[in-house]
Amino acid sequence: MKVTFLGGGNMATALIGGLLGKEARADDIAVVEISEAARMRLQQRFGVRCHATPDGEALAGDVLVLAVKPQQMREVCALLKGRVREQLIISIAAGLHLADISGWLGGYRHLVRAMPNTPALIGAGMSGLFALPEVPDAGRQMAERILQAAGSTLWVADEAQLDAVTAISGSGPAYVFLLIEAMQAAAGELGFTSAQARQLALKTVLGAAQLAAQSGDDAAILRERVTSKGGTTEAALKVMEARGVKAGIIAGAQAACAQSRVLGEQLGDRAQKPGDPSAT
Repeated sequence: MKVTFLGGGNMATALIGGLLGKEARADDIAVVEISEAARMRLQQRFGVRCHATPDGEALAGDVLVLAVKPQQMREVCALLKGRVREQLIISIAAGLHLADISGWLGGYRHLVRAMPNTPALIGAGMSGLFALPEVPDAGRQMAERILQAAGSTLWVADEAQLDAVTAISGSGPAYVFLLIEAMQAAAGELGFTSAQARQLALKTVLGAAQLAAQSGDDAAILRERVTSKGGTTEAALKVMEARGVKAGIIAGAQAACAQSRVLGEQLGDRAQKPGDPSAT
């Protein structure tokens, strides 16, 4: 499987690193990146082929991964329009709908949209995937292989569900970081040094996540098991419930989902007004 990345940023770097260890050799991967410094970095780190522009050699891969910023996508698609032939195209640009990308590509339909998250940088990502009906099973399998090189994947049946994926796994690392931040602050107030507070918080969150992942029980059951009647955990959870911690997290995720929908509308052609000459 030959893969070309259009854009060589952090997420592309994470996927390239994962692919080289599992699915591909260095000469199977090409990167189109306008930054000379970024091209040099990728060549030195991975030995992959790098191009300043999407020339014929760069676009000869089985899969093209659109890894540019959403604001750059229309311009990149204009460079690809009419030049792709039955290749699978995967977009990892947040918020952009496949209908818009397809339109910018002249109606091309072999498209998959992916929503990865930042833990992909260490091979522990979680990516939501959606494919247009025209994508064959082989194309879906290739998309899985590429995204699973940096973690786990989940297919959704409706593209709109990717807004919810964004709210849970896309934005979710920030929720966890906030928990770690709060636990470190609490440890500091209880007399621990900064280094000690960090160790206590990180190891506790990491261990609890691993326990939950390895257990077949729901998180609520696991929580109940460590909450003794009249004990310290119950005292903490009662205060958190009174402060609305759980409700706040749920409401926050709902707000993230709503904002993802808004951004998708703003980034795509639906944001264009009738008669706007920039619309395609």
